[in-house]
Amino acid sequence: MNIALVEYGAGNLPSVERALTRLGVESSRASTPEALADCDALILPGVGHFGALMRSLAERSLVKPLHDAVASGVPLLGICLGLQAMFASSDEAIGDAGLALFPQNVSALPPTDRLPHMGWNQLRRVRPSALLEGVPQDAYFYFAHSYAALDAGEAGVALCDHSAPFVAVLEQGSIFATQFHPEKSGPVGAQVLSNFVRRAGSKQ
Repeated sequence: MNIALVEYGAGNLPSVERALTRLGVESSRASTPEALADCDALILPGVGHFGALMRSLAERSLVKPLHDAVASGVPLLGICLGLQAMFASSDEAIGDAGLALFPQNVSALPPTDRLPHMGWNQLRRVRPSALLEGVPQDAYFYFAHSYAALDAGEAGVALCDHSAPFVAVLEQGSIFATQFHPEKSGPVGAQVLSNFVRRAGSKQ
C-alpha cells in the first residue's frame, strides 16, 4: 500500500514519517499532482498558517488532485492544520479559501483560556469513531493550536474542550482528521495512526 504524505514545503512531515515507521508502515512524499494520483492513501500534516498552507497547495497545483482523490474514495487523514484546511475558510486567513470538503468556517478559539491550546487534553466522544477504536476513553492527546472547527455537523465524532468545545476528530466517508497530533501523542496516537492505516488498507 502506497501511503503518501502531502508535501507542501512546511509542516511536520518528518515526525509523521517516523511515527509510521515505528508502526512498520512505509510512506512517501507527494509534491506533484502525479504523485497524489498514484497513491492508495493520503496524509495531510499541518503546522503553521492556514493561508500559507492553502497558497502553497495552490502554487503546487495540488488542490484539484486532492479533491479528485477524495472524490474517488482515496482515504485522507488531516492532522492539526490539515484538519482545518478541509474547511471552507478560516478566521486565521480571511479571504483564503480552504479545500471546502466541509462547508463550515474555522474559528479563533475565544480568549477565555490560555492560548495557544498547547499540551495534553482529553476527548469527548459524541459518535462512533473508526480512528479511536481500541483507544481508552480517558486517553490524553497532544494539541498545539489557536484556531479550530467549532462545528463539523455529523462528521464531528469527538470534541475537546478548551476555551470552547471544538472538533477534535472528524470522519466522513473516506475523510478522517484530528486536531491533535497523533504522531506526538505516544501509544494512543500510534493507535490512531494504525487505525487509519488499517482502514485505508481495507479500501484496496
